[in-house]
Amino acid sequence: MDVLLLNPPHTAIGSRIPKEQLPPLGLLSIGGPLIDAGFMVRLVDAEFGPMTLGEIVQAVSVQPPSVLMIGHSGSSSVHVTVIDLCERIKRVCPDTLIVYGGVHPTYHWDEILRDHACIDFIVRGEGERTALQLMQALDQGTPLDEVDGIAFRRDGVPTDTPPAEMIRDLDDYRVGWELIEHSRYSYWGGKRAVVVQFSRGCPYPCSYCGQRGYWTQWRHRDPVRFAKELARLHREQGVELINFADELPTGSRKAWKAFLEALIAENVPLLLVGSTRAGDIVRDADILHLYKRAGVIRFLLGIESYDEATIEAIRKKATTTEDRQAIALMREHGIISMATCVIGFQEETDRDYWKTFRHLLSYDPDQIQLLYATPHRWTPFFDDVQDRQVIQEDTRRWDYKHQVLSGGKVPPWRVFLWFKLIEVFVQMRPSQVARMLLHRDPDYRHAMRWYTRMGRRVWFSEVREFVMDTRLRRHGPTLREFLGQSLSHREYALSKKRKTIPVMPVPGKPLDQSSRINIASSRQ
Repeated sequence: MDVLLLNPPHTAIGSRIPKEQLPPLGLLSIGGPLIDAGFMVRLVDAEFGPMTLGEIVQAVSVQPPSVLMIGHSGSSSVHVTVIDLCERIKRVCPDTLIVYGGVHPTYHWDEILRDHACIDFIVRGEGERTALQLMQALDQGTPLDEVDGIAFRRDGVPTDTPPAEMIRDLDDYRVGWELIEHSRYSYWGGKRAVVVQFSRGCPYPCSYCGQRGYWTQWRHRDPVRFAKELARLHREQGVELINFADELPTGSRKAWKAFLEALIAENVPLLLVGSTRAGDIVRDADILHLYKRAGVIRFLLGIESYDEATIEAIRKKATTTEDRQAIALMREHGIISMATCVIGFQEETDRDYWKTFRHLLSYDPDQIQLLYATPHRWTPFFDDVQDRQVIQEDTRRWDYKHQVLSGGKVPPWRVFLWFKLIEVFVQMRPSQVARMLLHRDPDYRHAMRWYTRMGRRVWFSEVREFVMDTRLRRHGPTLREFLGQSLSHREYALSKKRKTIPVMPVPGKPLDQSSRINIASSRQ
């Protein structure tokens, strides 16, 4: 059987940088194990262009695959596009089986199978092992019930198998880098680039995060093997920039330090960008020089809010003091800090927006990224805000860059005005412009100028879109009415390995060797 991996186009301006494109790591991670198992695998990356839906259908129909696997980083905002695309493909290629994977279908599997006949299978949770086992079952005709972590229809009724056990050793499955032409992918101002994962998961209980429960538990790759893979990508494919997809690559100081030292030993001129927590930067104050030597040029820090009560409400487990310390430490070591701030966790007032602006100025980050609070049904945050009104009913815009929930106390147009003015005045403050133009590190200057150019394009595009093309409900439905009941009980997508504990013997009674107590690790 042959497999076509399809990366659909995204609709959000914030996800696409003109003339630059990053490879779809999730699909490549599925492709590697399938290739190694003997399946014929192809990739169509429709983000190039981007391709229209008609062009994608044409590309698929030229050589209809036995199985089409589609996903887009689990993005809920692309779900409508995926369904539209799959319906078109199914009409032209009715014999092609369509497998849908990622974060969104993992949690919405029953609704998707109930409402959309074009989807044949859903892979729930990590895809490498599950997609491979599904393909082997389809190829060999073995019972689908034996494949954990999938959903399908039995006699027309959506059904699922038990959750797949999480992959303990992330080095067991390789990325199918041979599926792409590396010369087509660039980032950071034309630098040849890839997306990678050193780790999966995050141990922190942030209530709004749509990824934490998906991975269930934090794990990491072998630091030395991972460093060698990155070095090989540079030497053999000319890769210059590494973009980490991890929620928390620095989760283990020991493992992260071992990776940095291994990459330094490889002596390759790579630039590393990613996201981490301010607390890990403060923790690693004594090894930040290793960050810099290994090539770390920027880390995004999830500041989220200046308000301690909000930080506590969203279970961030962070402090504003740590945030300030982390930004100062990164500047001291020549590492760019990008501070994210989320609007809409609470129903803010104009005074709250003014305080947000003042606090961002006082943090003095190199870059900022403002986002709108966007609830996912499988997160505890959904439970907290399910009675707030939805003002944006086009879910293609539920991408963190568009308002979706009513601010309550401030009309949407003024929320948007605050949002865009904060971006301009924080990013273009005189001290930051001076650093962008005069900083002694050429990599820093390049990164700042590139980000400013891209930010300017996005900023004007978003203003134009809001004025010309945005339709917001004045009195919309509540979030629960619009999306349905909470799915937070499904937050943990993967099962942890079951432990076997021997039964304590009773004095005078022989122990039956089959007597064992199987317990599952706690999911809380």
